[in-house]
Amino acid sequence: MDEDDRPRRRSPEGDFGAASLLASESLDRFSLDELDARVALLESEIARIKAHRHQASAHMQAAEALFRPKQS
Repeated sequence: MDEDDRPRRRSPEGDFGAASLLASESLDRFSLDELDARVALLESEIARIKAHRHQASAHMQAAEALFRPKQS
């Protein structure tokens, strides 16, 4: 089994796994084109995360509405 195929554990507070590693990585070895490509990749990942967060939020609101005690 490849490392990427393994389930990831939730990170301790303040450690966001791969994102924390990216934030601490030196960018000195990258060319301008590589930096541009990296920015584009990260922007698309941010959009994907925001879309997933929106779906999760909508799901949570629907569950709360379904299970909320009925008021008389």
